[in-house]
This record gives sequence, C-alpha cells and structure tokens, in this order.
Amino acid sequence: MRKVLILLPFAALGLSGCIAKTAVDLVTLPVRAAGQAADWATTSQDEADRNYGRRMRQAEAREGRERRDWQKRCRKDPQGCGSYDGYVAAQDGRVH
Repeated sequence: MRKVLILLPFAALGLSGCIAKTAVDLVTLPVRAAGQAADWATTSQDEADRNYGRRMRQAEAREGRERRDWQKRCRKDPQGCGSYDGYVAAQDGRVH
C-alpha cells in the first residue's frame, strides 16, 4: 500500500504529459489536414516528370506502330510510297 502511495504522484505526472500531448495533437490537427489537402491538390515535380515520361513513351509507341504500318505498305507498293507523313511523337521538343 505504501508503494502505491509513493508511486501515485509519478503516475499523475506521466498522465499529465499524455494529456498534454493529446491536446497538442488536437490543436495541430487542422494544420496537418490543410497541409495534406494541399499535397493532394498539387502535383510535385517528380509526378510531373513521371507523367511526362509516360505520355512520351505512349506517343513514341504510337509513332512506331504507324511507321511499321507505313513500311509494310511501302514494301507492298514501292511506287505509291512517298515520304512518311504520319504521326511524329516529338517535334521541337514537344509532345503532340
């Protein structure tokens, strides 16, 4: 019983720290929520680079398919084959 009475003030101090941390967490919650919403609403440079790379690979794949079809038509009819005028993935550094 005596040990319990001696430890009681220390337990109260420990619990007050826990309560204080909870209060701080509640106060900072709206700030953290707003920060998270801003993260979701914006695109980071890494995401933009990744998206650009994906679009570029898709455009290059499309150009490759169209060029293969053009080459196949040229092999079948060399007289009627002109220069390639199909889709070009990147001209002047832009993705079309």
